Amino acid sequence: QVQLVESGGGLVQAGGSLRLSCAASGRTFSSYAMGWFRQAPGKNREFVAAISRGGASTYYGDSVKGRFTISRDNAKNTMYLRMNILNPEDTAVYSCAAATLRLVSTRPEQYDYWGQGTQVTVSS
Repeated sequence: QVQLVESGGGLVQAGGSLRLSCAASGRTFSSYAMGWFRQAPGKNREFVAAISRGGASTYYGDSVKGRFTISRDNAKNTMYLRMNILNPEDTAVYSCAAATLRLVSTRPEQYDYWGQGTQVTVSS
């Protein structure tokens, strides 16, 4: 089992940047493919980005491609999401998730463990 804790959320103006972190504890972090998802009020959960166990493969949702970067440091048991050129449509609760998969996945049902989420609010 792995426990996940997100941090780094907050309030930022449109055009600004934030970096989210997802700290993992428990079983070996490098055993898990990892992902970021977000959910805005009244909307369905949306895939943001995913990264493979070793970090060699990444995948992004269309709405964040070119603006967000996912990365991980297995030595620190931490995953990151660098978010640039933020806009109000990026406002949501961002959650990290872990999956016992060899490859990345965009499907939340394939993830086994979830963090509590961190709020990101982008003002116009």
